[in-house]
Amino acid sequence: MARVINDTCISCGSCAAQCPVEAISQGDTQYVIDADSCIDCGACEAQCPVGAISEA
Repeated sequence: MARVINDTCISCGSCAAQCPVEAISQGDTQYVIDADSCIDCGACEAQCPVGAISEA
């Protein structure tokens, strides 16, 4: 199951830098996770300074 980024995202980019499979990219208003690429490792969730990432 892929992780998701909620509306509390501040678009800092720290999650994208931490993703080992480059599944995270800048969306229109915040960062988004490509569910098909996400390997559910949790590295992004641990890196998020505002807790905007969780399991889907």
